[in-house]
Amino acid sequence: MTETAETTGTTTTRKLRRSPTDRMIAGVCGGWARMLGVDAAILRILLVAATIFGVGTPVLVYAVCWILMPEDDAT
Repeated sequence: MTETAETTGTTTTRKLRRSPTDRMIAGVCGGWARMLGVDAAILRILLVAATIFGVGTPVLVYAVCWILMPEDDAT
């Protein structure tokens, strides 16, 4: 996903990375929240609700993201 700032003429590329600072377990929700521009608490609540109603499937998705997403080095 590329975001372009029209006023400065620069291009900013946002990368999906696990957050080293906004984490409860592995920083996956913090990384997704930064990428989407929402609060991480909202994503965590949605993850818990989806786990309850989705019979555990979101936990597997979280685990895959934990394994595949690199941790962000720049804080």
